[in-house]
Amino acid sequence: MAARHDSQEAPLTGYSSVQSDAGSIGVPDFGDNIDLMTFEQILEMDDDEEEREFSSSIVFGFFEQAENTFKSMDASLAKKDLDTLSSLGHFLKGSSATLGLTKVKDSCEKIQHYGAHKDETGNTAVPDSGICLDRIKTTMVALKRDYSEAESILRRFYHDQSN
Repeated sequence: MAARHDSQEAPLTGYSSVQSDAGSIGVPDFGDNIDLMTFEQILEMDDDEEEREFSSSIVFGFFEQAENTFKSMDASLAKKDLDTLSSLGHFLKGSSATLGLTKVKDSCEKIQHYGAHKDETGNTAVPDSGICLDRIKTTMVALKRDYSEAESILRRFYHDQSN
């Protein structure tokens, strides 16, 4: 069935909706912050396209999880605990990948590798802990920025203005 772009504003302010010939409203293009195919798989589990209770519970649960993980990462960075930073990067990488948050996932993967004394690809050893910690500090700035952008997009999608 063909999709058509609706010329009116979508329920998601600032995004144009995609509406099928049958009338169901699809998901807007989130740019490079969110992988649409992955996110749509989560949305398909919703019973009601307007309420989106299931997917919103996953997304808002992720927000809480991410904020708590950032606090743990900051504390581990202050302690220079590379092993814990690697584990936390791995943990948040999995959660963000599930939702299709590609930039967040990529930064988390880098933190995982740096914490394991490797380069950003995970292929080359980096024995100097100071270099790894500096790279994690830099990556965490990008991670928090990318997370904030994705969070803002998703809150708009779910019509949540609490942040």
